[in-house]
Amino acid sequence: MRAAICEELGSVVVTETDSPVPGPGQVLITVEAAGVNYVDALFVQGRYQIKPPLPFVPGSEVAGTLPSGERVLAMCGLGGFAEKVAVPAASAVPIPDELDFACAATFTQSYSTALFALRDRAGLRPGESVLVLGAGGGVGLAAVQVAKTLGARVLAAASTPEKREVARSAGADETLDTADDIKTAARAWSDGGVDAVYDPVGGALADPALRALRERGRYVVIGFASGEIPSLPLNQVLLRNRAIVGVDWGAWSMTNPLDQRALLDELLAVVAKGDLTPVPPRTAALASASDVLDDLLHRRVVGKVALLP
Repeated sequence: MRAAICEELGSVVVTETDSPVPGPGQVLITVEAAGVNYVDALFVQGRYQIKPPLPFVPGSEVAGTLPSGERVLAMCGLGGFAEKVAVPAASAVPIPDELDFACAATFTQSYSTALFALRDRAGLRPGESVLVLGAGGGVGLAAVQVAKTLGARVLAAASTPEKREVARSAGADETLDTADDIKTAARAWSDGGVDAVYDPVGGALADPALRALRERGRYVVIGFASGEIPSLPLNQVLLRNRAIVGVDWGAWSMTNPLDQRALLDELLAVVAKGDLTPVPPRTAALASASDVLDDLLHRRVVGKVALLP
């Protein structure tokens, strides 16, 4: 089979390799689409806290078919950028008819993170307001849509007109250029301050976004796509009884697999009902995996990308 293999840190090469053989309790998925996530790029760069031995096949999220023909999606950790992948049988989740393979392959990580972060960690309630940073990326777009399903008002911040337009089409009530004065604009839009900030970006945006929170506002830390981990002024947390909420959905999902499956089933049910329609990802050939990963690292991607083996 063909796979994108990381033989040395910093790059992947698409080549022929042996197909995986399912072990006890595993099933073999013929991959129709593989979601590309920021964490995959970090794995290849050797910048993630988990460092698999070389060589390895990146790709943590896939959609495809079982030998029976059933359409499934799965989180696989590694091995997804390939024509076939073996996963635990319990990890293969049926795909509702409303999702094609590309949408299914880019669904679990972003939308699970958003629901876990906004509802379960930050306690976002109907009628509250949320500022979503990086709203033109896959994680940000999922947060925009999930926040709307929770009944919140959404201010979507993104760096380009194209990204802001995609965020608006995904349901954002208003958009904001990240080059603008985030604190002043967000406070004006929300009549004094937003109830929550959803931040997968970090860097220079963090301080003004924290200051945009109202009394008892929650700053939700998702990640650091900017490449810079910010240092926040804790007096700004103290002064208005604000809270900083950390979100490590990946670790939580691995240590609480039954709770994660319930959360995913809930999200897929909302999709099947028609109350959540994921933004279709850009698709690319498996052969372009290296270029796609580079685009992700440099934040050139609007929405999500799925590789098609």
